Amino acid sequence: MVRAIGALLLIVLPLTAARAQAVSLLVERELLTAHNVARVQVGSPPLVWSDALARVAQDWADRLMRGRRFEHQADDRYGENLFLIAGGTVAPTEVVHTWLAELRDYDHNTNSCHGVCGHYTQVIWRATRAVGCGTAFDGYRQIWVCEYEPPGNIKGQSPY
Repeated sequence: MVRAIGALLLIVLPLTAARAQAVSLLVERELLTAHNVARVQVGSPPLVWSDALARVAQDWADRLMRGRRFEHQADDRYGENLFLIAGGTVAPTEVVHTWLAELRDYDHNTNSCHGVCGHYTQVIWRATRAVGCGTAFDGYRQIWVCEYEPPGNIKGQSPY
């Protein structure tokens, strides 16, 4: 009986891993598309997906979840956007659209912000070329992290 259960687990685990990988690619495409649709609207070139940035983002999302914190990395050499939802989950496109909603606080003519708009300006920052994201979920909270290279939001510069 024990051997049968062990054999079943060996069969189930590879199927689970393959499914997780396919979902991961889907999430990656959704995030990248949502970023690039917004970027084309302001004339910024499209971003490419970076697996290296995604690893950094995933590591930070996992650390935030384990530590029950929600804060930017200290001395992060990348641009970084964070998103947190409690009591549910959210689709990747909704995460990016939440950041993009900060457009309402940004005035491109004066390159000024009247509220919160740093997430928006990072998404559409013209000089940024690559993005990678990660997410963590503990059954109650979901944390999203996206890393951008080179970083945006440079004081005194216009995002596009």
